[in-house]
Amino acid sequence: MASNSNDQSGLTRREYVACGGTVVAGGLLSGCTGSSSPDPSESGTATGTDTTTATESEPADATATDRSYRVTVEPVGEVTFETVPQTWVAENASWADMGVALGLTKPSAVVLTGEYRTWHYEDVPGLSPSKGDMTSLWQDGISKERLLEIDAGVHFIDPNYMVNLIPNWDRSDVEEMHERVGPFCGNTSFSTYSWHEDYPYYSLYEATEKVAAVFQRQDRFRALSNLHEEFLGRLQGRLPPEDQRPEIALLSPGSTEPETFYPYRLGDRTAYKHWRDLGVSDALAGSEIQSFTSDRGTIDYEPLLEIDPEVLMLYTDTHRTDAAFEDTYLAFLQDHDTASRLTAVQNGAVYPAGGMYQGPILNLSKTERAAKQLFPDEFDEEEMLYDRQRIADIRAGDI
Repeated sequence: MASNSNDQSGLTRREYVACGGTVVAGGLLSGCTGSSSPDPSESGTATGTDTTTATESEPADATATDRSYRVTVEPVGEVTFETVPQTWVAENASWADMGVALGLTKPSAVVLTGEYRTWHYEDVPGLSPSKGDMTSLWQDGISKERLLEIDAGVHFIDPNYMVNLIPNWDRSDVEEMHERVGPFCGNTSFSTYSWHEDYPYYSLYEATEKVAAVFQRQDRFRALSNLHEEFLGRLQGRLPPEDQRPEIALLSPGSTEPETFYPYRLGDRTAYKHWRDLGVSDALAGSEIQSFTSDRGTIDYEPLLEIDPEVLMLYTDTHRTDAAFEDTYLAFLQDHDTASRLTAVQNGAVYPAGGMYQGPILNLSKTERAAKQLFPDEFDEEEMLYDRQRIADIRAGDI
């Protein structure tokens, strides 16, 4: 069971009603106001369908402590846990992967299971990519009945996300679920939002540390953080000079035979961590093209021809093998009267960007793949740039 405490005395009215919000005595959430949008994925890509089955059976560690403990997660504030949660729900694959990297079984539910690209787990010993027992919260909306049925001990979901992006939810609904089921203590950090301006965004490892604190797995977090730093040190030491690194255009195709694209600007949120770590730049920088997450706009081939990016990285609706991606997207672009004039298409420099969400394991996998795509002269296709067995050992508590 979890409860919340936070002193609202001395707050201004604006601080009390701002979207950043706080938690007041008794666990009531404040500051979660705004208009709803029917786009639960936030990413602008099609949601896809996943057909894998079964999940891991490793439970959360319920014996980590016999005393209550408190964890502070913005925008909710301080949350008190009487015991380590046994079940959990994640807003998206980023939060889901954070828990999995710490050795937990996959969450009972995420908003969209199709956005959780668990194929990244295939070569981690003992970690199944299956999602068959996982619930997709989004089914023509998100119902309180479904959350009551799941009965999770904690929801790594930003309450402001629920109010601003999920239709028919308001502050009272979040408060009710917070009290009747379990706390909502996530922070939407994969992209930038106007309703997020009154509280901080977390980096990938800052958010993972919060999950570790909730599940009392700080030792695993420290080991994951060390693994990540060692990986980056080795990787970045092999990168070519900055002036020899490509500019990339991040796009989500409107279909498998695209005439329009949803553009994404290479930002500083968690969705773009691997690109920043590889030191590549945004081909759309300096243009008037806005990120889809900002204006929900699309572009066609005309502005792409004007910019003529060195590399096209495509966010797609589902995971495809490299061969299937080339047969689907690259072949179409090469045969297209206009797209075939793009330098990236002529050079075959069109690659799958994967999904936008990432926690520790997904980030390692995505960074490794991107390094091989962008710097094939330095990184061999068969080379493993991070230790899969070490991930398995950390998950098992063998620090």
